[in-house]
Amino acid sequence: MQQRKECWPRIVAIGGGHGLATLLRGVKKYTSEITAIVTVADDGGSSGRLRRALGVLPPGDFRNCLAALADDEALITQLFQYRFGNGGELNGHSFGNLFITAMTEITGSFERAILESGRVLAIRGRVLPSTLRDVTLLADLSLEARHVNRVAGESSISKAGGAIRRVYLEPDDAPAYPEAVREILEADMVVAGPGSLYTSVLPNLLVPDIARAVAASQAIKVYVCNVATQRGETEGYTAADHVAALEAHVGSGLFPIVLVNGNLDIHFDAPAGVELVAAHFPAATSYQVITGDLVDPIHPWRHDSEKLAQALFRIWREKSQSQS
Repeated sequence: MQQRKECWPRIVAIGGGHGLATLLRGVKKYTSEITAIVTVADDGGSSGRLRRALGVLPPGDFRNCLAALADDEALITQLFQYRFGNGGELNGHSFGNLFITAMTEITGSFERAILESGRVLAIRGRVLPSTLRDVTLLADLSLEARHVNRVAGESSISKAGGAIRRVYLEPDDAPAYPEAVREILEADMVVAGPGSLYTSVLPNLLVPDIARAVAASQAIKVYVCNVATQRGETEGYTAADHVAALEAHVGSGLFPIVLVNGNLDIHFDAPAGVELVAAHFPAATSYQVITGDLVDPIHPWRHDSEKLAQALFRIWREKSQSQS
C-alpha cells in the first residue's frame, strides 16, 4: 500500500455497483480520506432476495464497496466476496451479503452493520447509505410513439426495453442519511460515478437532501462518465447525453466538471447496444470537459482504477493551484 500523499483531497464518491468499487480501489492506494455514498435502491439478485425475505436494506453494493476499500490480498476480503453455488437455498447468495444482514440483526441497525463490517475488513475510508428509507426506483419508458410505460424496481428497468425518459424514487421525499450530508458538505472533492447512470448514480441524487448538499458544497465537483454505454439504460448515448440526463433530473451545473474517457481506439467484442462513449459536447457548453485515457486494457468497457484515481488527482491539483 502506498503512503498517503498529504495533498490529496477529502473525497466523497457517490454511486453504486461495480463502477463505484472501481473508483474506490484506485483512490484507496493514496488516501483513507474517502467516503462512499451508496444507493439503497438495488432489488436484484442476492440483495433483492434478502430485501424481500427479511426486510433489510440491500447489502450488495455496500459489500462491493467495503471489499474495494479493504486489503485486496486479505483472505477475509475473499471470503466476503465468496458466492455460494451448487443449488440449494443459498445458491447465488454472497457470504458478505449474509454477513451484513446478520450484522444488521445483531446490531439493530443497517448503518451500524456497515460500520462494524468495515472494521472487520479494516477498510480505508467509510461507506454510507444515501438514505435509510426503504425506497423503490421507478422509471418511465418510451416503448412506442407517445406511449409511456412505468416500470417499478431497479432490476426490472434495464430489462424492460424502451428508452428511459425519467426515473423516480418512491417515496420521493426520503430523508438523507445525516452523515452522508455532513460528509458532502465537508468534502474537498465530490465525485458522481462511474456506474449505471439511471440505476446507480441518480438514485442517490434523487434523495432531495443529497442533491441539495452537493449544490451547497464548496468542493470541486466531478461527474465521471462511463467508458461504455449500457444496454437498457444508455444505448447510443454520448457524454453530453449522460450530462443531459443528469440535468433533467437534478438541474444543470450540479457537477461542473465532466471527466470522459478519450481513448476510443481500443476494440473489443461488444454485445449489441454496447459501445464506447464518445466525448461529444456542444462547443458552447458551460461544463469543463476533461478527457484522457481511462480504459482498463483487460476490460475495455470499464475504467482502469489507477488511471481514474490519477485523473481525479490531476483535476484536484490543477484546481487547487488555480485557486491559491
